[in-house]
Amino acid sequence: MTPPLTPQRERWLLLTLAGIQFTHILDFMIMMPLGPQFTALFGISNAQFGLLVAAYTLSAGLSGLLAATYIDRFSRKQLLLTLYPLFGLATLACGLAPDYASLMVARVAAGLFGGVLSALAQTIVADVVPFERRGRAMSVVMTAFSVSTVAGVPLGLFLAAQLNWHAPFFGIAILVGLLTWGAWRSLPRLDAHLHHPDKTSVWRGIGQVLSEANHLKAFGVSGLMMFAGFTVIPYITIYLQSNAGMRSAEVPWIYLCGGLATLLSARYFGRLTDRLGKVFVFQRLALALAVPLMATTVSAGLPLWGLLMVSTLLFTVMSGRMIPGMAMISSAVQPRLRGTFMTLNSAVQSASMGLAALVGGLIIGRDSQGHLSFYWLAGLLGVVASLLSVWLAGRLQMHGTEVRSA
Repeated sequence: MTPPLTPQRERWLLLTLAGIQFTHILDFMIMMPLGPQFTALFGISNAQFGLLVAAYTLSAGLSGLLAATYIDRFSRKQLLLTLYPLFGLATLACGLAPDYASLMVARVAAGLFGGVLSALAQTIVADVVPFERRGRAMSVVMTAFSVSTVAGVPLGLFLAAQLNWHAPFFGIAILVGLLTWGAWRSLPRLDAHLHHPDKTSVWRGIGQVLSEANHLKAFGVSGLMMFAGFTVIPYITIYLQSNAGMRSAEVPWIYLCGGLATLLSARYFGRLTDRLGKVFVFQRLALALAVPLMATTVSAGLPLWGLLMVSTLLFTVMSGRMIPGMAMISSAVQPRLRGTFMTLNSAVQSASMGLAALVGGLIIGRDSQGHLSFYWLAGLLGVVASLLSVWLAGRLQMHGTEVRSA
């Protein structure tokens, strides 16, 4: 582990990583509420839109697999300051894209460079923060999801409404430039893993990660955790506007309320994770996810306040289970293999999200009135995946002293 940082230095480190996560997550999330615009502007089907969403995550998964061969060979800071600016340039290319094909290419590029960022951030947290405080530390970084939904997505939608759909991507690219400078100034060397006495070759390290049954279980939990939500999430905005009658001006409220709720609940879930145990809290939240996930897919006919209640509960539980989930998964590996493990895990997560979006797009259809059909079936598939993650999480072993509730 990296030598302990002062509380102030650790706080700045976590805030910097949260900022980087914010832009990375927002770049992915902003595509989903813009779905109705893209399907109308480019004249594409649900499956084609699903492919546009999946292009980022599938290329991010491929990037993660490639990164597993080099991530533990470089300083975490050096790698971050190389990949993050390239991600910003790819995001800028998204904003400059004139048509569907160009946007698809830019999304693939953004996924290739951005696919490693989440793994890097989680690896740095696991390297720097002791096991007993890792749940709370992970919750700080995971608030990036909340902030991106409560502030980033509504602001992006406002820019798209006032200017055009290109504007949100330009804004993200500018933020990436500012945060790159901040990371260069605030991050420590983060190279202790390079001097580990048990350091192994790249391919031997990958082999050691993949040959360990406990690691494969962790990958399974991680993949199921992401698959569970992304059969439904990419199509929420399309469903709410076509089936539930929500106006485009009301869509930002979905992300504002959901993001605010997750922002307020993240630290609570982090403390709960450290007090009751990572597996215990994850399993309860993964079970609870079934209710808002299915409710989202059959919410047509509810008034606006009802739609907001359902979507806010979905966002809160989805984000909440990620905190114990990632703290649990990052603790399932020995420190000397953590970079390779977390990079492979990021690839698994990205591939699972992309596969879920593609499967959801193939399941969901449209009737003669333009309403989505079989959306509930995509939700049911997500529930099954979440239940499987509960079962598999109970079979994980972790490196550290895990507190388990009776």
